[in-house]
Amino acid sequence: MIKRGVSLYSYQQSQFFKKLDLKGQIREVREGLGTDGIEIIDEAAIPHYPFPSEEFIYDWHSYMARYRMKAVTMDVYMDVHQFRDHVMTHEEAAEHLKQDIMLAHKLGFRNVRTLVLVPTDVIEMCIPTAEKYDVRIGKEIHAPWPIKPGGQIKAQKGMAAVVNFRMVDELLELKERTHTDHIGLVPDFGIFQYRPSEVAIDYVKRHAKNPDAVDWILENAANYSHDEILTLVDEKFPGHGIPGSDVERMATHESSAKPEDIIDIIPHIISIHGKFYNMTEIPGQPGHYEDKCIDYETPMKYLRQYGYDGYIDSEFEGQRDQQDRGVEHLVDEVEQVRRHHEMLRRLSGE
Repeated sequence: MIKRGVSLYSYQQSQFFKKLDLKGQIREVREGLGTDGIEIIDEAAIPHYPFPSEEFIYDWHSYMARYRMKAVTMDVYMDVHQFRDHVMTHEEAAEHLKQDIMLAHKLGFRNVRTLVLVPTDVIEMCIPTAEKYDVRIGKEIHAPWPIKPGGQIKAQKGMAAVVNFRMVDELLELKERTHTDHIGLVPDFGIFQYRPSEVAIDYVKRHAKNPDAVDWILENAANYSHDEILTLVDEKFPGHGIPGSDVERMATHESSAKPEDIIDIIPHIISIHGKFYNMTEIPGQPGHYEDKCIDYETPMKYLRQYGYDGYIDSEFEGQRDQQDRGVEHLVDEVEQVRRHHEMLRRLSGE
């Protein structure tokens, strides 16, 4: 069955302004949302990472037990420049990931999530450690990466230029070749985003010298390639003041994966990132909410129909595009996550 959790990344703003500490976030998930799944980013949640004190580990387990919580997934990163004098080798990266696996085990996490750019051979080197400590390694599927080769988008510039369209297949081939059940996938609902978020549009308009350029991009993105949009917006709106990365964001008009693509990978999913940017009330449906830029309904239908048994962890990222306006305009992260869970309950048939 589909279970609900929260990536505590969702409360980053509340943590920064000391409204919710780690314990307060865990308490909110239990008491405010009525659920038990916890996902953390190691460096953001663990004091003195990667070497937390025994006192912290004891306190963590005590608090999780007090609220009957489940440690679902620990998100791990790979700072390949951490040694400062050289870029980390694949062997060094594997040792780093092994340490994260052991730390996840100490904290009771069943899974660790790696970023899409972590090479497959690094994950392979860590399989014995994952099996020894019974912690699954999940590779994230994050936009603009597709689920299947030849997916919706075509790699062009920027982040899309480094997309390995066979990333998912390579991971599943490794799983089959090594006969392990300790590696899998972590799809991010951002792969089903089909238009720019409302908060992103507002942000870009606030900072554009000519906001009309944003409206033109939104109206015409589907008719041109990425390169054509960059050229045309410069021609039509000289000095518009929109960085190329924001032009690319505003030009989003199709998702990087088809919702039905998720069906074949359901047996390999270890957890899911419930990415969202802005939950607003559905017109004519008081108390029901949606994110207008991400298709949740169709993938959720397939997850229910084909028996996904695991957590969807809310991952709120909308605060990023609202932090330029001052403290008085900061979004209420707690309310946004509560709205997201209303949608998850409704779409999962809970």
